[in-house]
Amino acid sequence: MKWLLHCNCARSTFNQGSACKNARQMIAKRRLDLSIDPPPDLAIEIDVTSKTQVSAYVALGVPELWCYGGGKLQVFVLNQAEYVEMETSPTFGNLPVIEGILQFLQFSLTEGSSTARRAFRQWVREALAQ
Repeated sequence: MKWLLHCNCARSTFNQGSACKNARQMIAKRRLDLSIDPPPDLAIEIDVTSKTQVSAYVALGVPELWCYGGGKLQVFVLNQAEYVEMETSPTFGNLPVIEGILQFLQFSLTEGSSTARRAFRQWVREALAQ
């Protein structure tokens, strides 16, 4: 499973300047055409059946890549044509996304996905209010 995300900073509290530089161009787009559209700000690769080669994301110029597999979430940032692993996501600033996402994925196993999603949204709101 692969997710490509164009951060919509115009409607988001994560407005960190350059982190979501292509948001305005992508508002109201229904289909991504990489021959004319800018690359997504963030790609999320979830290892379910097969993985996209990292070189494909490099070729597209995707600035941030998250990879989830085997119970582990890794955040990578594109730096001079290669991805470097980071402890935090530059797109989401000081929000501890790795720990938070892993915590709520585990929580969903015991409490259910709906409860976990509600708790995750509350956690994000509280973290942003600080």
